[in-house]
Amino acid sequence: MDNHSGKTGETYVADLLEQRGCRILCRNYHSRFGEIDIIAQDGGYLVFVEVKTRGKRCFGVPQEAVTASKRRKLILTASQYLSEHDSGLQPRFDVAVVRTDEAEQVVLTEYFENAFDAEGCFA
Repeated sequence: MDNHSGKTGETYVADLLEQRGCRILCRNYHSRFGEIDIIAQDGGYLVFVEVKTRGKRCFGVPQEAVTASKRRKLILTASQYLSEHDSGLQPRFDVAVVRTDEAEQVVLTEYFENAFDAEGCFA
C-alpha cells in the first residue's frame, strides 16, 4: 500500500466518524513512539483510531497488521498525547479496516470499537 492509499482510508474513516457525531481533534499525531492516525471525541471518550488500508491486491487481513508491538506503540503515543492535552475523557482504542479497489475507491470498511486496551501491553 502506498501513502496515498493510506490517506484515502484515513480521510474516509475521519468522515465516517464525523457522520456518526464524533469530533475530530487531531490527525496524524506524532510522538517519539509513533503515530496515531485519528484522535476524536466520541461523547465521554477520547478515541485513538488506527486505520489500516489495503488495496485489492494485498493479501492477509488488514487488522492483523495491528500487532502487539504496534498496539504498544499506539498506547505509548496516546499516553504522550494525554500528557499534553488534559481532556478528562476516557481513552479508547479503535481500529478501522478499509479495503480499496484498483481505482483506490473504498469498497469495504469495518470498524472495531474498543479493539484493544492498555492492559497486558507492558508485561
